[in-house]
Amino acid sequence: MPNTRALHKRPHPQHVAIIMDGNGRWAQRRGLPRLAGHAKGVERLRGVLRACPDLGVTHLTLYAFSTENWKRSTDEVSGLMRLFRRYIKKESARLARDGVRVRFIGNRHRLDDDLQKMMGWLEQLTAENTALNVTVAIDYGGRDEILRAVRRAAAAGVDPDTLDEAGLSAYMDTAGLPDPDLVLRTSGEVRVSNFLLWQAAYAEYDFLDICWPDFTAEVLADCVARFSARERRFGAATA
Repeated sequence: MPNTRALHKRPHPQHVAIIMDGNGRWAQRRGLPRLAGHAKGVERLRGVLRACPDLGVTHLTLYAFSTENWKRSTDEVSGLMRLFRRYIKKESARLARDGVRVRFIGNRHRLDDDLQKMMGWLEQLTAENTALNVTVAIDYGGRDEILRAVRRAAAAGVDPDTLDEAGLSAYMDTAGLPDPDLVLRTSGEVRVSNFLLWQAAYAEYDFLDICWPDFTAEVLADCVARFSARERRFGAATA
């Protein structure tokens, strides 16, 4: 595992976003139901969250359920919603104790009322925490978010001729949060899947061959180390 002290001396990602892909494939390769893969993926979160502060990561955004995931089977969607509820019930005290602040982004109004209430309760419980900022994208899609932001701006009476990038960002689900420095995707797929399309315009990407249930704190540290070796130019020419 890379030396975390050395990592802090080099540029490192303060905000890491992860597309947690491959749970179903991980399970199927082992002859297990897809939900077993999702359950294993949830187990991985604890170690990843604990590793972030030591790696200099202050913000972590997790792609938990996309706007397109509603197309999956009823059994899988229902199972995922049960996992979300179970995670909040089981981990809320630990998250609060570890200083983790949790926010949710996405169109949560399409979720069941009880799950919405649990999400709001967890946000309030952890609102004053500062050790790590975790954002969970649930019923989230980048295009949907941009469309909702434009509608919010229009409803607020914003003059489109005066609207700039900063102005529109203020109406995004992620208002007040820094843009991601590094976006990771597990499972070997090489696509962004409608995730943080606005915010990740200049993020670095790292596509990993492993499925999410095999993702560990050591893998995260390796990704941070590779990021630190890159040169970020944000559109500028090389020296």
